[in-house]
This record gives sequence, C-alpha cells and structure tokens, in this order.
Amino acid sequence: QVQLVESGGGLVQAGGSLRLSCAASGSIFSIHAMDWYRQAPGQQRELVAIITSNGFRNYADSVKGRFTISRDSAKNTVFLQMNSLKPEDTAVYYCNTIPRLAWGQGTQVTVSS
Repeated sequence: QVQLVESGGGLVQAGGSLRLSCAASGSIFSIHAMDWYRQAPGQQRELVAIITSNGFRNYADSVKGRFTISRDSAKNTVFLQMNSLKPEDTAVYYCNTIPRLAWGQGTQVTVSS
C-alpha cells in the first residue's frame, strides 16, 4: 500500500524559513506530478505548488517568489522550500501525487508574528 509521509513542519517566526519533505512509499508505477496543498483552520484545502515529471512548476499567487518546489524522482520525494514566511502561511501542509493517492497526515506549519 502506497503511503504519503510529510515532515519538516514546525513553529517559526515571520520572515523565517522551513523546508518540507514528502516521501511516497510503496509500489508506484508512474508519477506524473507531485504537489503541495495546505489547509488552514476553517478553510478549504488549497493548492500551493505543483511540479510535473518534466520539471514544470506552478505556484499559487500567494507564495510565488517565496516558495520553491523540487523533487527527487528516483526516491518519489517532493520538497517545499518556504522562505519569507508570513503568519497567513500557517496551515497543515499536505503532499500528493498525480495520479492521486490517499492523503497523508500532513505537517503543521505555524508562523508567529
């Protein structure tokens, strides 16, 4: 059974940085893309960034210029480097793949002002 395991979250002051990691473990035949979502309390889950198998990247407007997504295809791992963090980035961050897998537990990111 394939599982997604996110890590790297924590508490950081505004302006700080965090690097999230997500590993997809198990037997996976083909991953076309990997992405990061986040969900703040009382809000819907939103797409933060996506990276395709050929390296195309796209970001939510709210994180452009501050976040960078990357991946290690050989290890089915995706990363999210988050710089210049803001309190509004506070959320649980989840990763997933295309095709979709069951969601993992996510990793909490809290940015204090």
